[in-house]
Amino acid sequence: MSKSITLIHPRDQITEIISRIYKRGMTTTSGGNISILDNNGDIWVTPSAIDKGSLRASDIICVKRDGTVLGKHRPSSEFPFHRAIYESRPDIRSVIHAHPPALVSFSIVRQIPNTNIISQAKHICGPIGYARYRLPGSEDLGDVIADEFKKGYKAIIMENHGTVLGGSDLTDAFERFEALEFCARTILYGSQIGTPNYLSDDQIDEFESQATGVLPEMKETAYPSDEVEKRLEICKIVQRSCQQGLMISSYGTVSMRWKDNDFLITPTNINRWDMDVDDIVQIKRGQREAGKLPSRAAWIHQEIYNRNPKVNSIIMTQSPYLMAFGVTKSYLNVRTIPESWIFLQDIKAVKYGTHFKNNNNSLIVDDCPTALIIENDSVIITGDKLLQTFDYLEVAEFSAKSIVLGNSLGEMVPINDDQVEDLRKKFLS
Repeated sequence: MSKSITLIHPRDQITEIISRIYKRGMTTTSGGNISILDNNGDIWVTPSAIDKGSLRASDIICVKRDGTVLGKHRPSSEFPFHRAIYESRPDIRSVIHAHPPALVSFSIVRQIPNTNIISQAKHICGPIGYARYRLPGSEDLGDVIADEFKKGYKAIIMENHGTVLGGSDLTDAFERFEALEFCARTILYGSQIGTPNYLSDDQIDEFESQATGVLPEMKETAYPSDEVEKRLEICKIVQRSCQQGLMISSYGTVSMRWKDNDFLITPTNINRWDMDVDDIVQIKRGQREAGKLPSRAAWIHQEIYNRNPKVNSIIMTQSPYLMAFGVTKSYLNVRTIPESWIFLQDIKAVKYGTHFKNNNNSLIVDDCPTALIIENDSVIITGDKLLQTFDYLEVAEFSAKSIVLGNSLGEMVPINDDQVEDLRKKFLS
């Protein structure tokens, strides 16, 4: 959750999030709406028929508790179901409705995406409800959606319409929205190359229970200029990853070696979109910066740095096309184009659970290939300079995407052994 969300005016919160949704291709110019219920009982909501790609804070409408409308536009035509949700669920303080393509795909075949496809998604999204089709903008639609929220759901698939999600604040709602669309995309892409495999509830609970260890706190922390520079570099790559769809609000870890085996790493429970230099956690001699919680995967990063002196940066994330291979146990053959093989050479996979701390998997921390997929969990990319490591991530995701998209055309014809040998001699010798 963003630490400063309550200090930002609802108008600015809404315009920031609708801009993210639009730029990431998860809604159209005219589609989607967002609202926030403030402490006075007033509802701030996006306007009707105003370009979502250029929405300004001054465009946001306030519907007062008594029904008075303040603003220069009409409130969203879907305002009735926003109001109905708030009336049915006092714990919901923000609502997002949009038509992201993957979730619309589920809504038009009248299915609910199974969030057990990725380890953390079940806890972020919670159980998913289903609202039958009703006329958009009608009180009847508000009634059927409110009925689903009354059952305890915070995420709903709307039949032949899209999705609606609620949260304790807008950051909470957006994290849920982003995670659910990610699950839907991963299932869809995975289905194009194989059969998606889902985790059991016991496997997910085991992941949550083993990821609770916290490093001891250091008593004093120094912040020399080279350390601050690395913090800034991490924040820029995290922001870029979010913008490129290679990371989502609720998941993604980036680290850089600082001195010897000491390193800097992203925190846990901080929205990736809003991360700044003060959030980054310093790890020194096995101790963490006081008052901060590093990523729960910090132990993996620590072991990789301890055992691989040439690795100076690590990205551990979930990107949809790479995870399509991770959830189907399909082999990702990177002999697609010369660049992919030169940078990656081979992407191996390990079974879910082998990344738990008590297993200390040798393939992850000792062999440490440039790219490694952990089934139903994540991809780990390692390298020297952080920008180089990010480039490897992009190349891997593009390679996976090309294979998924090309699968509908025919069977992939990889670069052959002789061609690979020529590449090896020219670029790797």
